[in-house]
Amino acid sequence: LERGKRYPYTPEEKRVLKNLVSIDLPNVPTGGNFTESFDASFTWADLEWVRSVSSMPVIMKGIQTAEDAKRCVESGVDALIVSNHGGFAGQGVRGTAEVLPEVVDAVGDSIEVYVDGGVRRGTDVLKALSIGAKAVLIGRPMLWGLLADGEAGVKRVLEILWDELNVAMG
Repeated sequence: LERGKRYPYTPEEKRVLKNLVSIDLPNVPTGGNFTESFDASFTWADLEWVRSVSSMPVIMKGIQTAEDAKRCVESGVDALIVSNHGGFAGQGVRGTAEVLPEVVDAVGDSIEVYVDGGVRRGTDVLKALSIGAKAVLIGRPMLWGLLADGEAGVKRVLEILWDELNVAMG
């Protein structure tokens, strides 16, 4: 919230979220309407609409509590992502490693749990998997690799994480 005001992100007018172009939706986000395109009034009841316009699995991101994790299961969500939205987390938001155990306990084996945020080393991957995550998302390190050396940089980041994970498991 505060960061968004200090450092607002607005994509260029010519940029469009290409994965949404073929869907008949009002206000597909573009550089001109990016901020206005997001409706903060989205509720659990809106999941029914999401399912009506797509046969793709529904994965809910931003889960921070056992209560919301249970709600995901009740609402028929296919998987969830424990996340505090990285650099855009609000002040006082708990870290994903702190939240992950209660979310995993809350859903048991009913749906898969992924974690996004804070993964920088292979040991971070091992910890998340050991707690019960089925996978980790590694956005920031991937971007660092991409910026440093393009595709080769991304491959190198993955190799480093894989090697560190293997050593930690050994």
